[in-house]
Amino acid sequence: MSERNLRANARLAPVGAADDVLAADAWGHGAQWVASVLASVGVDPDELEAATLFGLPGGDLRARPVLSLHGRVLGTKALLTGEGVSYGYTHRAPRDTTVALVTGGYAQGVVRSLGNVADVVIDGRRHRIVGRVAMDVCVVDVDDARPPRGSGVVFFGDPEAGHPSLREWTDATGWTAGEIVAAVGARAVRTVIA
Repeated sequence: MSERNLRANARLAPVGAADDVLAADAWGHGAQWVASVLASVGVDPDELEAATLFGLPGGDLRARPVLSLHGRVLGTKALLTGEGVSYGYTHRAPRDTTVALVTGGYAQGVVRSLGNVADVVIDGRRHRIVGRVAMDVCVVDVDDARPPRGSGVVFFGDPEAGHPSLREWTDATGWTAGEIVAAVGARAVRTVIA
């Protein structure tokens, strides 16, 4: 979670819009943390519009995302043409490739329907989630890349930094941005960056 973005967005959020920005644990961002940041900049949380405050789709276009979701590469392996991955083999390799097992599954808020339709970023490159998203992991087709164990994975974040956007998740799942960030925030470990 980006404190810098939350502070900047608080100045952009329309006053009087009256969303309950502290509801559902501040839409998954952590109510105590959000309230303390808003208090430090002298903004009343009872008068703000949530989409802009949290940098969600539908808010002020100048607002930057406060929440991003990250994982790590656990390992890679070859996947040969025709071989399937994950439960039910909903993905079969159309060519020889390499897949990575990455941390982050539906228990952390990675929506199950993102398999075969959404991308992540590993080492600055976009790669597709393939197969069904499992409880704590998912499989990513990394093609010819060989990310080492421990490499960072960005599920969604700041599009200006080259990360997949939350809008991509809403388009792929039919969920609202508020539903997604609340699910992620309720399940994932939160880390605040300045």
